[in-house]
Amino acid sequence: MYYYPYQYPIYPPLSVYPPQMVYPPFPRSYPPVDVKIFENSIKSFRLLMAQGSILLDRLGDLVFARKMMSAAQQGKKADVDHLIRTVGLKVPVITTFTPSGVIFELTTQPNQNNPDSCCTLKVSMKWGN
Repeated sequence: MYYYPYQYPIYPPLSVYPPQMVYPPFPRSYPPVDVKIFENSIKSFRLLMAQGSILLDRLGDLVFARKMMSAAQQGKKADVDHLIRTVGLKVPVITTFTPSGVIFELTTQPNQNNPDSCCTLKVSMKWGN
């Protein structure tokens, strides 16, 4: 006969605590959906997409791209920002760059109805190793 050092119980042990009654969750009531803000965000984002397309078209001009990359390579952020302003976009653009890439952040402008900017379009592109 073998001796096992651990004796396992045959039946599961009884709980120390008495069983609890489990009730079904209370039905949640949600407010009615209002898509007005979302609808305005969609309209604003369409504007950002159109402005982003204008920016990409301008960046596709190799003379312009060379000027911008040259200024960025020399660390002349003010010159890069000036070049981007010459594109004539209707929305603010924040440009950040590294030796390996550039990021353009286009945001909607706040207005009376919406004091906060609702949308942001980030265009991240690689331009080096």
